[in-house]
Amino acid sequence: MLLQNRIKRTDMISCMLCKDAPCSHACDKFDPGEALRSIWFVNSDVAALRIPEQNPCLGCDAPCEKACISKSKVPIKNLMTKLTVDVRDKAEIMIPEDDDRLKCDICGVQMENPFLLSSSVVASTYDMCARAFEAGWAGACFKTICSFDIHEASPRFSAIKGDNGGIVGFKNIEQLSDHSVEENMKIFRDLKKNYPSKFILASIMGQNEEEWEHLAKLCEENGADAIELNFSCPNMQEDGLGSDIGQIPELVEKYTRAAKNGCTIPVLSKLTPNVATMSPAAEAALRGGADGIAAINTIKSVIGVSPVSFVSAPSVKGKSAIGGYSGNAVKPIALRFISELGLNPVLKGMHISGMGGIETWLDALEFILMGAGSIQVTTAVMQYGYRIIDDLKSGLNYYLAQMGFDSVKSIIGAGLDSISETTDTLERDTILFPKFDQDKCTGCGRCVISCSDGGHQAISFENRKPKLDGSKCVGCHLCILVCQNDAISTAKKRIRR
Repeated sequence: MLLQNRIKRTDMISCMLCKDAPCSHACDKFDPGEALRSIWFVNSDVAALRIPEQNPCLGCDAPCEKACISKSKVPIKNLMTKLTVDVRDKAEIMIPEDDDRLKCDICGVQMENPFLLSSSVVASTYDMCARAFEAGWAGACFKTICSFDIHEASPRFSAIKGDNGGIVGFKNIEQLSDHSVEENMKIFRDLKKNYPSKFILASIMGQNEEEWEHLAKLCEENGADAIELNFSCPNMQEDGLGSDIGQIPELVEKYTRAAKNGCTIPVLSKLTPNVATMSPAAEAALRGGADGIAAINTIKSVIGVSPVSFVSAPSVKGKSAIGGYSGNAVKPIALRFISELGLNPVLKGMHISGMGGIETWLDALEFILMGAGSIQVTTAVMQYGYRIIDDLKSGLNYYLAQMGFDSVKSIIGAGLDSISETTDTLERDTILFPKFDQDKCTGCGRCVISCSDGGHQAISFENRKPKLDGSKCVGCHLCILVCQNDAISTAKKRIRR
């Protein structure tokens, strides 16, 4: 069954996801480093099917584990055995022969797959974009072009990390491209010359209508396939720029119209999430002539306040600033805004380019199901590199083939019917009880603690085994969420009287 074959990140929590992985160099049968990376990015089926033999680790003395540089050695042999024995045999299909089902478009301009670098440091030079294109990215939204004097602070990044040391939430106080307009135009020309099939989305920011129009015109003349209007950067030094525009629908409409006057290629307005609702600005963009919407940009934030210096991170000579928050932690907020746009009948037919916390093909799929026709990524690339495109593409392609879909375009917005903007429409007469798997249960009692102190006191603890009191259970499923061993599932229903 779909996703049931997945090996979890927690099974390889000590893996460093190394560059030129020593474990791969130590194995002469296949690439364990690539397989480990695929496990990390929710792509176990593809990882298992890429291994050439049923169990190449059988009888092996695991030189890969001896080569592992992690302080807590990764159980590579055991994980590879799980892939070949537990996952491979349960795979429903083989790896598709091609990835034609990933082909899509932005406002009629064709792309080989839905995945773009988003406007940021990851798409800020010719060399970076070229390496990304070689790796398999369909295109790039180049770091925002402007005529301002950009002079960045140092340091300018900070992060919140999870239990495994990986970045969960990421804060930046970075601004726009520090190259001149002329330098960036040369980059566009060179990229289009050497990579004519790749999609160049030119992000721009002007200070007035004339500048928005001029920059849009220049980008088209120098090879851009579409324009993205940055109405959402939260880090601008001057008022009336970036997210200040995105919060005022009248300005969104005015500057969108100006950019449309300067070019004939598609224009996407990139909107800020620092609003209660995004529809007013999106509808204003439509009135201004926008062909699509890009969302979300980063969320204004403060993180990492030092208990010693009392300064938040990143600290720049004892001072900090409100900055943009991104990473996997913002994905639920991003999906909320994408679904809002997807459900808005006024915006029907507009392209939505979605971003905000996407790391895996499964994250990307959620955005597509909520209405996004293309996907942009930054923070995951900053953490893991351009190489993540392999699992983004192969994982999504495998899913589409497994589900019988001929094109990624056929599932855009397929999940919108399940979403309601309020809870008033939800059925409230059924209780779904939890069911305890005593074979998986380790007797930790976490479910008992959570139900007692955060729920409805419906679980007792007898001989280190949880026991449900159905007369008290309301089916909230907090116990399922806190269980560390997947030992609790949904059981029978009870209809309220």
